[in-house]
Amino acid sequence: MQYISTRGGIQAISFKEAVMMGLADDGGLLLPKTIPQLNASDLASLTDLTYPELARRILSLFIEGLSPADLEDIIHRSYGSFDHPEVTPVVRQGDLYILELFHGPTLAFKDVALQFLGNLFEYLLRERGEKMNILGATSGDTGSAAIYGVRGKDNIHIFILHPHQKVSLIQELQMTTVTDANVFNLAIRGTFDDGQRMVKEIFGDLEFKNRLYLGAVNSINWARVLAQVVYYFYAFARVQKETGCVEVYFSVPTGNFGDIFAGYIAKRMGLPVRRLILATNENDILARFVDRGDYSIAEVVETPSPSMDIQLASNFERYLYYLLDENPAEVRRAMTEFSQSGRLNFDASLQMRVTRDFLSGSATRAETIATIRDFHQKTGYVLDPHSAIGVKVGLQKAAGDCPLICLATAHPAKFGDAVLEATGTPPVMPASLQGIELRPRRCEIIDADTEAIRRFVTEHSC
Repeated sequence: MQYISTRGGIQAISFKEAVMMGLADDGGLLLPKTIPQLNASDLASLTDLTYPELARRILSLFIEGLSPADLEDIIHRSYGSFDHPEVTPVVRQGDLYILELFHGPTLAFKDVALQFLGNLFEYLLRERGEKMNILGATSGDTGSAAIYGVRGKDNIHIFILHPHQKVSLIQELQMTTVTDANVFNLAIRGTFDDGQRMVKEIFGDLEFKNRLYLGAVNSINWARVLAQVVYYFYAFARVQKETGCVEVYFSVPTGNFGDIFAGYIAKRMGLPVRRLILATNENDILARFVDRGDYSIAEVVETPSPSMDIQLASNFERYLYYLLDENPAEVRRAMTEFSQSGRLNFDASLQMRVTRDFLSGSATRAETIATIRDFHQKTGYVLDPHSAIGVKVGLQKAAGDCPLICLATAHPAKFGDAVLEATGTPPVMPASLQGIELRPRRCEIIDADTEAIRRFVTEHSC
């Protein structure tokens, strides 16, 4: 399996090279040259596999250069830290199924990918005799998951940018209370979009990137998306075994288009998904794209679901590559236009193609809180505010003739204020979070200035 850039400016590279490159050297995003196809017999063979077994089956289709034993070891070390034997269990609640993605060390779906990526980085660096400085931006959950994935590992320093006072308190504490010597938290005076922009600018400086051995953990790294593809297959297999269904809907709360793009890859591989339901909060650039063909930047609105408070969806370019018939020249043209105007418009024929794969909707703050309250009253189940958006939009958009699987992307305890407002009771605090506010913290508050970030990384690189 070889990997190419959405912008067509690099030669095809191996999986290992793709992992280490992160953002493609031409500024594009890396994708597999071809997408493996699974038939009905292949899908049937996945039904009774454990999560690690299924992960090995799916990941091996995209990964070359690792022995089966090494890949199996990385997978088992990655998911051995999860607190549920199924890793990503599927539970029925009322009229839908919940895919619980919050059983990892930081209680968010990002753990599924970043525990894998951290162990993969460690393996590749040891193999190459190299070091790495990881640079990433987070809207809340990626940062802590990435930090927990590489904390204390040899030959790796990690620098995570988060928007100062614009993530939940628990999200902030999960990052800043990790005081390992190789971990650096930078609270920027700005938004997540500012952090994401600066990370891309720094990775775009190839001399600096290569000199400091920069690596990426944001979902610009293909391995992040790939690891998330697995749980779509796992959830389908569990629900099909229970119901005998032929197709399913997946409802995905998303801001950066990475999680739902993993579902899109699964669908292209042959997973029988009727539609992927794209659920956003009031930062609805992606919903506007699906509904009206309008992909245009607006002001970031602060909401109870801060991990989705995003206007620039970094994985959108990957989907754009397929929407534009895998034409890198057209992708370059579109991304240049977007960088200049902050807007892309899509004609009726392209929009029709989008709606073959996606449905979409958004939820206001009031609707999010109401969904947490109503779902809890009906089922006794507590949703976090991101998952609540997926449930609300999913129930609105899915027809009732095939199962609806909603992705629960974070533990409700990470967003206790929203849960308390909705239910009148604070969420149960998991053992990993008890007393977290009393632990020592380490964090640098810094301007949202690319040169300031560049200087800090240079001074503290490994």
